[in-house]
Amino acid sequence: MDIVLLEDVKSLGKKGQIVKVNDGYARNYILPKKLGVEATTKNLNDLKLQKANAEKIAAQQLAEAKELAETISKLSVTISMKAGEGGRAFGSVSGKEISKAIADQLNMDIDKKKFQIADPIKTFGTHEVPIKLHKDVTAKLAVKVVEA
Repeated sequence: MDIVLLEDVKSLGKKGQIVKVNDGYARNYILPKKLGVEATTKNLNDLKLQKANAEKIAAQQLAEAKELAETISKLSVTISMKAGEGGRAFGSVSGKEISKAIADQLNMDIDKKKFQIADPIKTFGTHEVPIKLHKDVTAKLAVKVVEA
């Protein structure tokens, strides 16, 4: 029986491949666990439509991420911190604080996990913070740290 795999199956094949398996293996293991479907013309056409729709959605998400990145790169947020010894910031600025400042000042909701801060921000001034919006799109936000 020919099967189109819906998921990777160890020692059988990768997702999307058409493989030939014994009828019993297909009926008792592959089909009940929804690891694959029978390779009929209807199922093949349905899978092609699903793949086309997924590609459209992925392209749309990429376009939205690029547009958002362009918008973010023109904006900045201000965060005030207490000053410690010698004019240095007391503590550091985290992704959570930047996310909260964006929500308060710009009315945008960006998850704190999307910020890629290599080193903690411990000094006053303007810092460029990269934000990973999509696997192919990274925006840079200007974060101004001022003394409270």
